[in-house]
Amino acid sequence: MKPRSAAIVGALALALSTAPAAAKTFRYAFQGDLNALDPYTLNETFTLGAIGNVMEGLTKRDKDLKIIPGLAERWEVIDPLTWRFHLRKGVKFHNGEDFTADDVLFSLARMRSPGSEIKSRAPADMKAVRIDDHTVDFILTSPNPILHAEWDTWYILSRKWAEANGATQAQAPSAVSLSPFALKANGTGPFEVVSHQPGVKTVFRPNPSWWGKVEHNLTEVIFQTIKSDSTRVAALLAGNIDMMDPVPVQDIDRVKSSPGTRALTGPELRTIFLNMDSFRGELLYSNIKGKNPFKDPRVRKAVYQAIDIDAIHTKIMRGMSANSALLISPLLFARASEFKRWPFDPAAAQKLLIEAGYPSGFEVEMDCPNDRYVNDEAICQAVVQMLARIGIKVKLNSMPKAKYFEKAGVAKKYDSSFNLLGWTPGSFDSWNVIENIIGCRNADGAGGLFNYGGYCNPKIKDLNKMILVETDAAKRNALIAEAFRINHDEAGVIPLHQQALVWGVSNKVDIVQRADNQILFYWVKMQ
Repeated sequence: MKPRSAAIVGALALALSTAPAAAKTFRYAFQGDLNALDPYTLNETFTLGAIGNVMEGLTKRDKDLKIIPGLAERWEVIDPLTWRFHLRKGVKFHNGEDFTADDVLFSLARMRSPGSEIKSRAPADMKAVRIDDHTVDFILTSPNPILHAEWDTWYILSRKWAEANGATQAQAPSAVSLSPFALKANGTGPFEVVSHQPGVKTVFRPNPSWWGKVEHNLTEVIFQTIKSDSTRVAALLAGNIDMMDPVPVQDIDRVKSSPGTRALTGPELRTIFLNMDSFRGELLYSNIKGKNPFKDPRVRKAVYQAIDIDAIHTKIMRGMSANSALLISPLLFARASEFKRWPFDPAAAQKLLIEAGYPSGFEVEMDCPNDRYVNDEAICQAVVQMLARIGIKVKLNSMPKAKYFEKAGVAKKYDSSFNLLGWTPGSFDSWNVIENIIGCRNADGAGGLFNYGGYCNPKIKDLNKMILVETDAAKRNALIAEAFRINHDEAGVIPLHQQALVWGVSNKVDIVQRADNQILFYWVKMQ
């Protein structure tokens, strides 16, 4: 007969082993909204990261951003023009439907629909051929060594579900608020959406049937939009949320010194830059009529040299940025050190304006998000003050990111004369930046869809065609350097800096901070 104490211990152990696991709710907040759950509506890192917990691509990226298998368990290059993807068997969407090749073909067509912002994920002339239920060939017209580099955020939708929910076409940003589909999501990922209130709160729960290896210990995730910096910090310090992004630079020490929180910092791959409308013959918002000052490279260079980037770095970013001469992080381009910023020189800037025929400067409006990037509105305010010193009078229009992306982007036909934007290349490659940010486009966005200023030099377009197919690293880097050099010399788009990552995190939370700033809670563990 066992001693009584041993029996009690055994009974307690049995009770603990059969008791339900304690609830582990992860609460996090971001300064901007999560609006549409259509992953093709907004090509924005935060939105794609949030949806990436629910939906999946053929590929994924690991904690170090290396490309790994996703919904495709493997792939092979049959010949330079044919890539074969072998899909996972037994994968189901959240509603129980089987994932098959038909969903991949449907998702490719949907990705190319008019409202989609992710058209650049695949060449426009690429064809997909269904070999069987779990094999798809992608047929190219020219070699593409980085074909799948952005497919981790080309999320695959269920064809049957999309047809049943009237979602066969991507939802344009302006139509999202009117579409019931914007409130729904049906993916294959490790989490499901329980409820979604755009701009307020979204609740997620684990998908018990997920095909992958579960590394988190969560039972629920609650996302909240908290626009106010001070309110977001207060919520973290009070324990009302477990993680926040971003921590205002002025509050980093406060978060660090709190006994229950820490600040996770690191380099981010995102570059912040300025676009000037050099596309139109006349600016939409300026006192100059009949011509466009920004079409003149001397005016654009004057804007560049009027900006005191060191002041922005020290006073606004408080050292949490890296001044940049390029539109891509130096971590992603081997020859980045060859480029130097045009020097801050107001006298030289004024001389350039005089040479261009604007001795008294001119007036222009500037659009700026106020809830998307670190200190975005403060950066724009600083630019306004700096340009005033050389006679360029800027009226600043600050607005939430949803309204900003709609106005300054393709939805409203680039209804902006001057604006600030940030960009992380989804492929972590220069071709992506050159194609999307300084690639020539038309008034409807065909070409460089995210070229919010419309800057165009045909030489850059020709170079990028060669960059896409060049497999020799040295030759490819030389072509990239030449394209970036043209933009630099003409000040087509003005780089400012790469902002730093700063997350505020409870000490109860273990979380992975990737340099692409995606918040992926399938790696989160709560104590």
